[in-house]
Amino acid sequence: MRGPIAPPQVPLAASRAEVFADLVQDSVDRLERRWPQLTEVDFLVLEVPRLEGAEAGLWGDEAVPLGGVVPAHDGRRARVVVYRRPVEIRSKGRDERAALVHEVVVEQVAELLGLTPETVDPRYGED
Repeated sequence: MRGPIAPPQVPLAASRAEVFADLVQDSVDRLERRWPQLTEVDFLVLEVPRLEGAEAGLWGDEAVPLGGVVPAHDGRRARVVVYRRPVEIRSKGRDERAALVHEVVVEQVAELLGLTPETVDPRYGED
């Protein structure tokens, strides 16, 4: 008689999207210890940036963004977005991906707070 390797409630493997979201959350957790106001910011992972109409024409030869910021307005919380596919394409392996995710999160938080990335995380660029 054969049974399942693991109970149904225990995932055998996390998807790439779930692993990526965990990397973003690890970075956010690291920054929230230093910047408690980040608990009032929503951090999102999207597959790719959406570029429509005039926005698409502004890009020209520029690289696809790895992240973005949507400031708080009209009662909505500020949002920091990390784009999964562009980050994955630019990184090899989990360690490199984790470092790039953290850089993107730090840069976006710095933009949101009006600070330099080195102020947001003194170890910026060292990972």
